[in-house]
Amino acid sequence: MGQRRDLLEILEDRHGTRSTLATSQLPVDKWHDLIGDPTLADAILDRLVHNAYKINLKGDSMRKRRAKLTSTIQPE
Repeated sequence: MGQRRDLLEILEDRHGTRSTLATSQLPVDKWHDLIGDPTLADAILDRLVHNAYKINLKGDSMRKRRAKLTSTIQPE
């Protein structure tokens, strides 16, 4: 519970004055359930998503691509 309030306080302090970058492998529509407390989730997401630029990436992760490349190279 304290971590949610800490996050909200940080976002509140930065809201409208500074940029905040958030990254996640979890889609934004799942964040509300992850945060848990409906009231805090609404407040946190409002400050994160309002006036936000969202970039949704598609495709394999770079780790998977790199693993495929290294697994095909045979040691001499």
